[in-house]
Amino acid sequence: MIQTLTPAADWVVILPVVLCLVGGALLLMLRNSGGYLASFAILVVIAVLVCDAQLFARVLAEGPVSMTMGKWLPPFGISFTADLMSAGFALAAAVVTLVVLFYVQMDPEGRDGSTGLYSLILLLLGGVSGAFLTGDLFNLYVWFEVMLIASFGLMVIAGREIQLDATIKYGFLNFLATSFFLAALGLLYGLVGTLNMADIIISAPKANPAGMASVAALFLLAFGTKAAAFPVNAWLPASYHAPPAAISALFAGLLTKVGTYALLRTMVALLPASREILDPVIAAVAILTLLIAPLGAIAETNLRRALGFIVIGGIGVVVSGIALPTLQGIAGSTVYIFHAILTMSALYLVAGLIERTTGETDTRRMGGLYAANAPLSILFLVLVFAAAGTPPFLGFWPKLLLLGAGTEQSGMTTGGQIDWWAVAILAALLLNAFLTLIAGTRIWAHVFWRQGHEGERSEEPNANLRAPGRIETWLGLVPAGLLVAAIVAMGLWPDLLVHSGTEAARGLLDPQSYIAAVGLEPTP
Repeated sequence: MIQTLTPAADWVVILPVVLCLVGGALLLMLRNSGGYLASFAILVVIAVLVCDAQLFARVLAEGPVSMTMGKWLPPFGISFTADLMSAGFALAAAVVTLVVLFYVQMDPEGRDGSTGLYSLILLLLGGVSGAFLTGDLFNLYVWFEVMLIASFGLMVIAGREIQLDATIKYGFLNFLATSFFLAALGLLYGLVGTLNMADIIISAPKANPAGMASVAALFLLAFGTKAAAFPVNAWLPASYHAPPAAISALFAGLLTKVGTYALLRTMVALLPASREILDPVIAAVAILTLLIAPLGAIAETNLRRALGFIVIGGIGVVVSGIALPTLQGIAGSTVYIFHAILTMSALYLVAGLIERTTGETDTRRMGGLYAANAPLSILFLVLVFAAAGTPPFLGFWPKLLLLGAGTEQSGMTTGGQIDWWAVAILAALLLNAFLTLIAGTRIWAHVFWRQGHEGERSEEPNANLRAPGRIETWLGLVPAGLLVAAIVAMGLWPDLLVHSGTEAARGLLDPQSYIAAVGLEPTP
């Protein structure tokens, strides 16, 4: 077969990654060159955002798009393949990164490019974009490693003792997860002879079922650890509170979401038969994650540690969709990941502003912020409602889809045999929303509604509060507010997002168009 040149329009699949890596390398070389580095990083991310938006629009109109590197045809060459789910997630990641780049300008340290901050942020976005857009599982492993390198650098960039401690906890479990991932890749290659995702879909049904079940179990463990699902979730609240708030926002919005994306892709599209064997395990993980995470948030007094438990609760929502693998269930998980990329990032950005205004990280030492900064209190409360899935905010729609999937699969409305796992997931989803609302409103009451510090002087005004400065307002409150406004707008007008999520789920459950886009023959 003679290979033709790749059409110029198809390069948009790889451009988000290329722009990030080249831009990060240039920023690293020029890190001592002056104060224009932030502007250059922002321009690079805007270019990535334009590419991602164009890619999403094209995939929405035409279906999946693929590009294979070099002269090796699929399945031997490394393919980058974008479908609705991966293009949508890459777009959301670029939006969050752009907001964070403006947010970090509040601090003199943030404006100082000599630390390599902007290079690491672009490297992180490049790794995230590569993970979302790759069509090859070994290449996915490579992008996980890129993300790990960037996240290690970002986590220790200020060099405080608490950051070093958090990095050790974060690094140990993530290296362990990466080892499980690599072991799964070796076993999978031995069973099917390929790591191209489209080719795995074709080859997996012919492989040894017991071996493939082992591969699926290793993927579940590896990606479950990276996503911080129960019981391998302790590293997240122990680490995400340590770096500056802007970095925590990037981590909460991007890193765990790549893990959940990988879970969706492997469990639903690549190995559906093996996933059926693991359905009880997946359901149990979903239920326990949904219930334990918000209880941890209720018990926690450190603001950003509490938000870490809320992030973990969202992972349970995504895993519940994998345990309810109908069109509605997978669509619910897909839309929820998009929502969580925006909402969890915004929560940490607002938390950073709260810490700056109060000078505290412990909610017991905060109080009276409602009178001092009413816009900040409104932003935080809206995000709590969105995270809990309260209508009409963005988080309501994916949970509604998941509740519909659970009701359908449970058999309660059809009079058939009751699926008790589906019933338990339904109950856990509802209880998770209730407990998350309790956890979030408890934080809001302590931080904003109470006058002062916890204890005998709780009703006296908090003397430690300070009014936000002009820089904090324009570079902190405004970017966070715009992100919250986008969350509210998509909650009020969810048609495009729900339609895209449903079509993305349809593509996962019936991946023939994905296989054809790569250039392989679809299965009958």
